[in-house]
Parts: sequence; C-alpha cells; structure tokens
Amino acid sequence: MTRPQAPAKSARLTPESTRMFLEAGQASQVVATQLGANAARVEAIAQRLRANPPRAVVTCARGSSDHAATFAKYLIETRTGVLTSSAGLSVSSVYAATQNMDDVLYLAISQSGKSPDLLASVRAAKEAGAFTIALVNDTSSPLAALVDEVLPLHAGPELSVAATKSYIAALSAITQLVAAWTGDEDLAEGLAALPAGLDEAWTLDWTPAIERLKLARNLYVLGRGVGFGVAQEAALKFKETCGLHAEAFSAAEVLHGPMALVKAGFPVLVFAQNDESRRSVDEMAASLTARDADVLLVGAGEVGAGVLPALAAHPVIEPILMIQSFYRMANALSIARGYDPDSPPHLNKVTETV
Repeated sequence: MTRPQAPAKSARLTPESTRMFLEAGQASQVVATQLGANAARVEAIAQRLRANPPRAVVTCARGSSDHAATFAKYLIETRTGVLTSSAGLSVSSVYAATQNMDDVLYLAISQSGKSPDLLASVRAAKEAGAFTIALVNDTSSPLAALVDEVLPLHAGPELSVAATKSYIAALSAITQLVAAWTGDEDLAEGLAALPAGLDEAWTLDWTPAIERLKLARNLYVLGRGVGFGVAQEAALKFKETCGLHAEAFSAAEVLHGPMALVKAGFPVLVFAQNDESRRSVDEMAASLTARDADVLLVGAGEVGAGVLPALAAHPVIEPILMIQSFYRMANALSIARGYDPDSPPHLNKVTETV
C-alpha cells in the first residue's frame, strides 16, 4: 500500500518558527494571569454552588474544549460527587427537544463563543432553569453575553488552528473553580504551582517520540480519570497537525475490542498520572509491551526505554503538565512529517456547526 503523501514542506518552516510553538509556550503566563484575574469571580461562584448545590452538572463544548469537558467530568465527579455529563448539542439545535434543567449547573467551554449549536444549547438550558457559566476566551462573544456568569480564559489571541494555550487555560479554569467550590486547599496549592510547572514542562525532551512516530500511520493514545481528557486532546492534535490517525481510549476501555488491532510495533502513547488509576494504567502499558507494541509511557517517576519525562505534581495537575510537553513534541513531529501545524488541511480556526 502506498503511503499517503504529506503536504509540501516549506524550506523555512522550523519547529521554533510556528505560531503553535509560540502560543503553546505562552501557557505559563496565561495561567498565571488567569488565576489572579479570576480569583474573586471564582470565589463568588463557589459560594453560590455551596449554598445551592446543583443536582447535576452538564458540560457543553466541541473539539479541544470538549476534551477539557472530559477533564471536568472526572474532576467534578471525584471531588464533589455530583453527576456530570456532556450535552448532545443537536438535542437543542437540531431536534429542539425540551429538557428539565432545574438546579443544573451548565458549563459551556469555548474559545470563540460563536458556534450556533453551542449557543442554541446554552440558550435552551438557561430557559429550562440551568445556572449557566461560560469558560470562554472571547469575552465579547455571543456566548459571554448569554450566560449567567463568565470565567474568562485570558489566553489572548490564538491564531494557530491548533488550540494549545486556550486548552490549558480551560483546564486551569476548571481546576480553579472546583478547588474553590470544594475548599480543597491541596488542589489550590497544586494549581498555584502550575505556571512554574508549565515553564519546566515546556523544556522536557520528548524527541525520542518524534523519531518513533515520524513514519507511523496509526496509534492509540491512552489515559484514565483526569488524564483521559488529555489523551483525547493528544489524539486530536496528532490528527490535525501531523496527519496521523490516532484514537484515544480509556486505559480500561481499550481491552473491549480495540486491543485486537495491537500488533508488533503498533505505537501507543500512554498518559499515567499518579492517582488511584496509576496502577491499572501501568499494568495496561506492561500488557501492551508484552504484545510487542511500541509503547511510549508518560508518567512521573518512571525511567527506562520508552519513557517520556514528566513532572511530579498534584495528581490533578500532572496531566496539564503532560499536555504542555506533548504540544512541543507534536509541533516538532508535524514539521518532521512535512506538515504545517498552523494550517491543517480542510480546517478553520473557528468552526460554526448547527
């Protein structure tokens, strides 16, 4: 079978010259600004949530923002015990179905705040009784004007089609909200150290992954718990910036069917944060290695062949640091495979679905 040809590579394009590289490298300052600027607003929302606990949380997002919503699901459910689910946007925008949203917290996550289906879903939720919050980068957007409360991402302009700093900003905003809502001082302390951690994570050497994935055609990306949303985000970036077909699975779910495709040399990138899920994720990585898969493991405290460096931090913070290291590698891998990560084929920065 003939390998698909990559787009023509610009002779002057280098990993350090892309907008993706520049913008991802700004994540540390973005988070530092956000944590300070949003502190009072987050505390006011947290007081409301403690006084009037929601019976459920619904997230509303597309693309990278929906991967942040996956992170939110695991964080909210494990820290507050409140059932959290993702909205099917077409339920409102296409089917015009009415739902009971009394006493529901509705979290809309978006960079642009402009997509018609997202706006239709938020409008319907608000009319049905939900308390609506937007985590949005553009505070002048229709979404920001529609909701009850706005938590600005403070990511600044993001011109590369590939979302990077805005995704990390969404994760940090979610973490700040949950830490304040629950009064979790350990999580708040871990979050305070995130800007410095992002700076360090950006410098970690993941070049072995570039060499091993340069000629790959397919791979799996695995994570579990709060790390699963990061696995989803990494798989998307492989597709949109590297022309590499990647699928994200829970490290448990991969056993239910997807394992049949794992043959000798099949690449698998595994994210493993140091929480209650760590043992099962490590066991899955070992099982894949025993099947002769080409396993790349990202986990603090691991050493050896096939291990990519990661920083130890609060378990909720570790996946955020991992995705920052990943972004630098993915940007360089894109160039190595002959792509321009800023301009993926057939994609636009703002996608407006109905």
